[in-house]
Amino acid sequence: MSDLVAGSDPETLGQGEDASAKSHEERKRPQSVLVVICTRRGDFLLLRRTRPAGFWQSVTGSLSPGETPRSAAAREVREETGILAGGGLVDMRRSTLFPIIPAWRRRYGPNICFNREYRFALVLDSQRFVRLNPREHQEYLWLPAREAAELTGSWTNRDAILDLAAVLG
Repeated sequence: MSDLVAGSDPETLGQGEDASAKSHEERKRPQSVLVVICTRRGDFLLLRRTRPAGFWQSVTGSLSPGETPRSAAAREVREETGILAGGGLVDMRRSTLFPIIPAWRRRYGPNICFNREYRFALVLDSQRFVRLNPREHQEYLWLPAREAAELTGSWTNRDAILDLAAVLG
């Protein structure tokens, strides 16, 4: 799960700076994936996070040590939705570098201030049942692109939805 999209950290939201710092082995890698899932008809999948309340997003997640962006994208789709991306995962060949907000930089190595987010898409023939991980998400919606873009709490997610919608026509 990525805690970086649009500079937010849903897993630690509400925790003070005194929360215990991660050891070197547990520090997050400042690279993540964003996977926009939609249907050919233009229905976009959004997931509502358990924390913070009301935060909607596409599939996101940090890369594990040694993991490629493509592998992370496939893993996160499976973990967050139960969908097997297989060969349908499309690398949009776009990434965004954005600042990690200061309150959550402690989760990363010393002097790590930016995250690189890699963008992927998964275009399905039709809507699918989504198996949510209840520790991460409470519900999901399939929405038209414009509504999904307005609902997401992340500017990078909004831009990715609108860009993919333009490609789909």
